Amino acid sequence: MPELSPAASARPLTIRPPAARSRFTQGALPILAAALLWGTTGTAASFAPAGAAPAAVGGAGLVLGGLLLLAGARGAAALLRSTGRGRRPLLAVGALAVAGYPLAFYPAVARTGVAVATVIALGSAPVFTGLLAWAARVDRPGPRWIAATAAAVLGCALLVLGGGAGAADRTDLTGVALAALAGLSYALYSLVGGHLIGEGHAPGAVMGVLFGAAGVLTLPVVLASGAAAWLPTARGAAVVLHLALLTTFLAYRLFGHGLRRTTAAAATTLTLAEPAVAALLGVAVLGERLTPLSWTGLGVLGLALAALSRGVRRSAGAPAARSTAP
Repeated sequence: MPELSPAASARPLTIRPPAARSRFTQGALPILAAALLWGTTGTAASFAPAGAAPAAVGGAGLVLGGLLLLAGARGAAALLRSTGRGRRPLLAVGALAVAGYPLAFYPAVARTGVAVATVIALGSAPVFTGLLAWAARVDRPGPRWIAATAAAVLGCALLVLGGGAGAADRTDLTGVALAALAGLSYALYSLVGGHLIGEGHAPGAVMGVLFGAAGVLTLPVVLASGAAAWLPTARGAAVVLHLALLTTFLAYRLFGHGLRRTTAAAATTLTLAEPAVAALLGVAVLGERLTPLSWTGLGVLGLALAALSRGVRRSAGAPAARSTAP
């Protein structure tokens, strides 16, 4: 082994972690994994018993999944104690936004179809997030985010215009408005969650408090919609368990973890992978067919997400939380 010079041996030996790889695996990768799980929502919901109200199906998944997130969150009580009066309205806005998403999104799906509602909700969410972040002076989206988001939204539009993924043959303005409201809800709770995590609160605690409170808020709606008639059935229970365990509990644990190193604006754009996953599942599971234009949209969407993921590797993204507890 070669000898070290006195000057070299006097310097402490430091090992620099691969920052780019760390930012990707702790930022973009968990969010993309969450989007993959979210992409199964439409396919899973299609197996719900006949007569189950769409909002009740999504709401039941949120109630159970939200309570599981709260029960498994270490530091949730500390978060509530440490947030003064100035932060409690922020938590309330985040919880209301979480509760509002399924109550707006699933009726939009019933009116416009899975593909159109998904693209409008998720396509509008990054735009809402960027505008809200800019207005609140939380973050100013850069050129890479603007270009990647525009390309991703274009890819989603081509996916729907191509007629694949169960695109609806009709345009329902109420459904479009509900889907856009879902996008705004998603943008709001992404910003609230990212802000609290950036202040140093554990991601699991933040997601647990937001989704636990949202589950309590949504429970009366689920009960009033007649869920007791179909929820005890095997198919009803299986669908709700899938939505609760995979698309809520696990997916939002991953999403909260990713927000530690990714801005909310970048995160909401990365989750545009969900329509691509939903489209591919429609082909593989439901026997749907994609047109060449839809495949082109998938390609454009994939390139946009790859470009944005590469940007996440090169930049620090959102401030990392001081606490590393899940």
